[in-house]
Formats: sequence, structure tokens, C-alpha cells
Amino acid sequence: MEIESYVVVHNIAKRHNVGTLARSATAFGVTELILVGRRDFNAFGCHGSTSHVRFRHFHSLNDARLFLKEKNCDICGVEITDGALPVNDHPFKRSTAFLLGNEGTGLSAKECEICDFFVYIPQYGSGTASLNVTVAASIVLHHFGVWAGFSERTRDGNKFIVAERPVKQGRRNYCAETSDSVIEERKLKKENGSNAFFDESKSGESSSNMLDVLFGGD
Repeated sequence: MEIESYVVVHNIAKRHNVGTLARSATAFGVTELILVGRRDFNAFGCHGSTSHVRFRHFHSLNDARLFLKEKNCDICGVEITDGALPVNDHPFKRSTAFLLGNEGTGLSAKECEICDFFVYIPQYGSGTASLNVTVAASIVLHHFGVWAGFSERTRDGNKFIVAERPVKQGRRNYCAETSDSVIEERKLKKENGSNAFFDESKSGESSSNMLDVLFGGD
């Protein structure tokens, strides 16, 4: 059975962290980076890594959970909870998706509900209460890669060899979808009004050009 890892991105306050998460994801063998809610993202800090990891989008956490369960994938919350296990104990059993909390408030109750178990990163110094979300992701993904026995990438001098860019996202910093998904998103926006995830005014993209992105030329 092939072991895979996923990263679920939901409710991260600093959108530029997605680019850095993508860089860590490619370094540690993540299969897909799953965006929940908003589809556009800031690729600052990715250093080209967004071309080497697949992005998938879901409108809700429950939709993401159903997809991951179809993959026979555990969902692991990275959070300091009463029942959380230290990540260095490698408490993994199968393919795993990692859900990291908001930089300020951590995982919400709704996010915790979809998790099968939790891990935390032990700290040994007294100067900070928690780690940056991208730092935490890197540590956890590295531990999972060690447990899963992922093959180390070939090195050339003091760098690892970067593969050719195989993935085309359709539009830079945007997770493209089918026309049905676009219609569903518009329906949700009508029903619920604009919110933090569906408000596209900040990104400079209007909903009217979504179908153009999906079916237009390169």
C-alpha cells in the first residue's frame, strides 16, 4: 500500500503562508495541498514550489473529509490538545492529511471534529508559546516522511536536485475547478453573502471571469 501525505489549508490568517507551506510540501513529499473555502492564494515564499505540488479545492471541511476518507486517509490535527501525541513518537498508521490551526487561535471546534487524532511538537525552550504555522508544518511533515520511509532526494553539491516543473495550475496562484464547482461557489455566495473565504475583492479577481479561466486559452 502506497503511503501518501496531504496538507489541508483552512482558516489560515496570513495568506502568504500558503506559498511557504507549498515549499515545505514539495520538500517532504506531500501528494496534494488541499484548499478549503477560498481558492486563490498568495504564493510569496514558494520559490517556484507551487508548480511541483497538486492543489485541490473543496467548499467545506466536510467535503474535504469525505474525499480523504475515500483515500483511506487519517486526518491529523496539529494542535496541543489533552489527547495529542508527540510527533516524534511517529503515531501514524496509514496515509495522513495534516490540518494546521490558525496562527492566532489554533484549530477551531469544527476543525477538531474532522480529525482522527492529534499531534503536537515538543518544545524545550521557554521563549515562545507556539511555532509559526509553516515551521510547524515542516517539522510534522519531515517526521511523517521519516516514518513512511520516503526516499531521500538526490543531491548535487550543497543542494537537492529540483525536478522539471510538471504541474500547471491554470492561472497563477489559483486552484482551478470545473464549471459545476464555479456554479456551486456562486450559489453559496448568494445564499451566505461574501465572507473571509469567498470574498475575492482583495485578490483583484472578480467572479465573472472564473469560467474564462477554466475554458479560456492559455
